[in-house]
Amino acid sequence: MKIAILSDIHANWIALQAVAAEVESWQPDLVIVAGDLVNRGPRPLECLRFVLEKQRAAGWQIVLGNHEEYVLSQATPEAPRSGPSFAVHQASCWTYTRLQDQMAALQAMPFDLRWRGPDSGLIHATHASLRGTRDGVYHQTTDEELAKKIVPEAAALPPALFLVGHTHVPLIRRIHETLVVNAGSAGLPFDRDTRPSYARVEWRRQGWQAEIRRVAYDLAAAEKDFALSGYLDEAGPLIRLVVKELRLARGQLGGWVDRFQKQVLGGKISMQESVQQFIRESDRIAL
Repeated sequence: MKIAILSDIHANWIALQAVAAEVESWQPDLVIVAGDLVNRGPRPLECLRFVLEKQRAAGWQIVLGNHEEYVLSQATPEAPRSGPSFAVHQASCWTYTRLQDQMAALQAMPFDLRWRGPDSGLIHATHASLRGTRDGVYHQTTDEELAKKIVPEAAALPPALFLVGHTHVPLIRRIHETLVVNAGSAGLPFDRDTRPSYARVEWRRQGWQAEIRRVAYDLAAAEKDFALSGYLDEAGPLIRLVVKELRLARGQLGGWVDRFQKQVLGGKISMQESVQQFIRESDRIAL
């Protein structure tokens, strides 16, 4: 049995096309898209339509990510349309305006999926972990913490294979009888390698084996797409940080949230000023 896992495409259409082509050349038995297909990128509608067609025609499977949740939250009456809170969530609102007719598809995405492998062992896929769409599996996660992310209920049996994404950093790790595979990001890597990643997992006589694959693609064209789609000019100042994430293959938004989000929401600094200051500070540290 051969399984391909893609995660965290983040509306990077050019990267998705490159990764999908390699995945299909490998001819897996199962393809899993482990959440964050849309948002934080310029081509959400194109990416969603492509994956939904693959789901219909080729049996691709999709689970919900936190960025799908962010977009769904924009469909509620409580979603802000002005003021500091809107400024913080403007990018998700931009994505929502392009996916308004696709909310049912996002709502239909399950939190997790389960199958039985060739040995009848459990295969379990979710976006981050079983503790939530934002509770990820990192290299620094201890065995004790990881066990709770895989089997949050003490009485439950651990899976043979646990498949995730969310962190944008690929990982293959064994804990007791479970092989844990984090596919990294097929659109916005954060491990200083700008090539998108996906995971190949295969059942062999000795059990489950996994490898992380990196795919060359046109990074310059992907960056250009931010402007061509209108995303750079229309989705708010934070998109400058997403472009920087794409160029450097390093996360930026998390640092901005820690440093400035409360100040923006409190009206102490504008979104534009906070992004400019964050870029100046981060560039100075990099030097």
